[in-house]
Amino acid sequence: MMGLDIIAVFLSSLFVLLFIGVPIAFALLLVSGVLLFYIGSYDSQLIAQAVTYGANSFTLLAIPFFILAGEIMSFGGISKRIVKFVACLVGHVRGGLGYVVILASVIFAGLSGSAVADAAALGAILIPMMVQMGYDKATSVALVCASALIAPIIPPSVPLILFGVATSTSIGRLFMAGIVPGLILAAALMIFWYFLSKRNNYPVGKRASGAELWSAFKSSIFALIMPIIIVGGIRFGIFTPTEAGCIACVYAFFISVIVYRELKPSDILKIFIGTSKTTGQVLLVAATAMSTAWVVTTAGLPQAVATALHGFVDTPVLLVFVIAVFLVFLGMVMDSTPAILIFGPIFMPLIKQAGIDPVYFGIIMVLDLMVGLITPPVGTVLFVGCGVGGVKFNDLVQKIWPFILVEFAVLFLYILIPQIVTIPAGWFM
Repeated sequence: MMGLDIIAVFLSSLFVLLFIGVPIAFALLLVSGVLLFYIGSYDSQLIAQAVTYGANSFTLLAIPFFILAGEIMSFGGISKRIVKFVACLVGHVRGGLGYVVILASVIFAGLSGSAVADAAALGAILIPMMVQMGYDKATSVALVCASALIAPIIPPSVPLILFGVATSTSIGRLFMAGIVPGLILAAALMIFWYFLSKRNNYPVGKRASGAELWSAFKSSIFALIMPIIIVGGIRFGIFTPTEAGCIACVYAFFISVIVYRELKPSDILKIFIGTSKTTGQVLLVAATAMSTAWVVTTAGLPQAVATALHGFVDTPVLLVFVIAVFLVFLGMVMDSTPAILIFGPIFMPLIKQAGIDPVYFGIIMVLDLMVGLITPPVGTVLFVGCGVGGVKFNDLVQKIWPFILVEFAVLFLYILIPQIVTIPAGWFM
């Protein structure tokens, strides 16, 4: 059983179900049933128990808390204050609003941990501003979508939490390891935007006065402190990632109500409804994906993959490259949540056998799959960008490809030179 037939049954059934439009959560349940039937162990109670067990995780509680914190920040005026402060810093250079998008994404990454939340919150504020100043609309939306991928790399990060849960890797170490790679990704996007701004002769904004800069800084200081509290608290062992999510909610609620006074009582119901919808979608997929991960382990899929890729174990860089190429295509057709929860445990035994740091591999896998969020045909963040920016999907796809290539270039730089990730991770840990 432990051979290529297991891999073929799993991948073919999964991709057929996705191709005909079966929702991902139900597709995963059906794939679990197909695999159990194939190995002669089908039992619907086993699948139900596996789904229940998959959702029963204390660590997964961090996800709804960070989603709730992001919703509070969106309604509480935190996002727009971050944008205003960054605009005062760099808005006066050529293509300045593009740099505002990238730097605001870096700051917002330390608050939300979600690419979708980042794209929605910042896009709603910055895309109309960019269009008003003469930037190409589709390019502006493409930049917002590409910059949103910084959020899942810099802590706190929902995908890194999922990877840690699925592979029993320290989430605290994953968070610390994501700081420098996220900043490098932001720097790469800024370099690309510099040349794009010169080529397209994008407008130069008005330089903010010292008084305006100081006023914007004072207004945003409470929002800027929040990432320091979250990352610092996890780094020094003051609280766990799940507890950090709770603290983020309380802090965001406090500054939105007491300090900024923009969160209205009527907004609270909207916040909880939005949080419930997003959490329900994520955790339903997470539970079914954890169920599928258990089934594929029972069916011997990790051993089959290890056998198929055993020849690459002696060359760790080549092994990671091969896996990364597979994840590129996987990210084009599957959302990141099930991909992480299913394939993380499948690849992890092989990664450990090759002597590769699981934390390093977690950063590679998450970044790889995050690029899938802006890659058609699935591209969740692309659809968010279309909705927020009011552009056609085809127009956005035409403008997003250069940004995708930049992010893949950064990814493969990490693969060729792992020390870019591992050495800075050691500094923070």
